Amino acid sequence: MKKTLRLTYPQWQGGMNPDYVLGAELLEKIAPPSLTAEHAAVTVNRKFDLKSCQLDGIDCGAPLLEQAKQAEKILQDKQPDKVIVFGGDCAVTQVPFDYLSGKYGDKIGLLWLDAHPDCSTVKESSHLHEMVMGNLIGLSPFSEITAVQHPYETKKVLLAGVIEESLRPMDMACKEKEIRILSPESLKENSDEILTWISETGIEYVAVHWDLDVLHPLDFRSIYPAEPYTDPQEFPAAVGRMKLSEIVRILNDVSKKAEIVGMSITEHLPWDAFNLRKSLKAISIFE
Repeated sequence: MKKTLRLTYPQWQGGMNPDYVLGAELLEKIAPPSLTAEHAAVTVNRKFDLKSCQLDGIDCGAPLLEQAKQAEKILQDKQPDKVIVFGGDCAVTQVPFDYLSGKYGDKIGLLWLDAHPDCSTVKESSHLHEMVMGNLIGLSPFSEITAVQHPYETKKVLLAGVIEESLRPMDMACKEKEIRILSPESLKENSDEILTWISETGIEYVAVHWDLDVLHPLDFRSIYPAEPYTDPQEFPAAVGRMKLSEIVRILNDVSKKAEIVGMSITEHLPWDAFNLRKSLKAISIFE
């Protein structure tokens, strides 16, 4: 029987947003329980007043590196066959998926469910969560923070749900590297193009990065563009257009063609929970 590890990784420094901590912790509670999977957690630095403290051009680089080393040690000690990650910002995907690439070699593919490709470098950004997919294909081997040991082949990476017409200059490495992009509309009725990618590349195992912002803010409310009293049309980056039901169908279809051995769920922002906690904190009885 294959060993599954559930890893709670409430990292916030990759996007410099403390709300990711509670978002990750609630995500772990929301997930259906398991009687067989092991659980572990990365202890994150909760000094939320840190402003930048750059290392190698990356904001909060030192705590990010320390947390990554924690995650790596957990994985090396436990040696799971499958990993479920409850994040945190998108950078939590890097260490677990590097580990899985080392375990499964050229038989594993990376399915990136996200409105954004996350393939910038320190030339374009100082936020690690905007670099993580690029790191996983070996774009930034120059820093211990961004380097991976087992980079994915670009032909075995598929960006699904990315809003291609909204790509920014910081996103263009995915075009330069000719990584395949599937629009939300191309996945609306069926998963055929993803299944074709699996067949054509000989993939037997799949690691799935699922940034919840791939979802439409009217379909799923716990994402950045769905913050109360904000207009998604004024959001400064691409806004997802997929439905939760479409993601479930895609993942079930994928699991019939290849074994899903990694699932990283990231950037959960439950606004009602955040606002209620802040409100309760302002009431004297909770002091």
